[in-house]
Amino acid sequence: MSVVGASLPQLHLVRHGETEWSRSGRHTGRTDLPLTERGEEMARELAPFLRDTGFAFIWTSPLRRARQTCVLADLGRSAALEPELAEWDYGDYEGRTSADIRQDRPGWNIFEDGCPGGETPGQISDRADRLIGCLRTLEGDIALVSHGQFGCVLAARWIGLAVVEAQHFSLEPASLSVLGPKPGHSELPAVLRWNFVPAAQ
Repeated sequence: MSVVGASLPQLHLVRHGETEWSRSGRHTGRTDLPLTERGEEMARELAPFLRDTGFAFIWTSPLRRARQTCVLADLGRSAALEPELAEWDYGDYEGRTSADIRQDRPGWNIFEDGCPGGETPGQISDRADRLIGCLRTLEGDIALVSHGQFGCVLAARWIGLAVVEAQHFSLEPASLSVLGPKPGHSELPAVLRWNFVPAAQ
């Protein structure tokens, strides 16, 4: 394993393809859903944008939808399973839409309020920080296959923002984002590309 050198690593953050619940806006944390047929197609459309990078490390959430995306996007079947990349644990709100939740709890915002029976904003921030701390000890291009809400938190924490600011980020299914050092500033974390969706081109 390489150790940190003169520059931050470059993180290629992939959100998994479409599932039945992502299509309908239902919060999907630990429920282990597969991709839809369309989700599989979307994952395959990522492949041309990833296959020539020469990744030093490939990590994926252990959840099925992320592992499927990893394989279909030609990132390989030997990716390391990384539990820290799992989606926000929605607890009692698992499977519900935001609109439905707000009928019971007006003004609810996951990035401020978290989820009863699930993870709090503080816990999700700590998880992202642990992952970033590990990633910063590595060199090169790193592929990370993860999820919508956690991906937004990871980006916010990468550039030093509080978790609540992650509400201003949005990730579509089967999207590619790149986090890394700002060009010309090797130790300054930056968002280099955000929410690029090959299927939409």
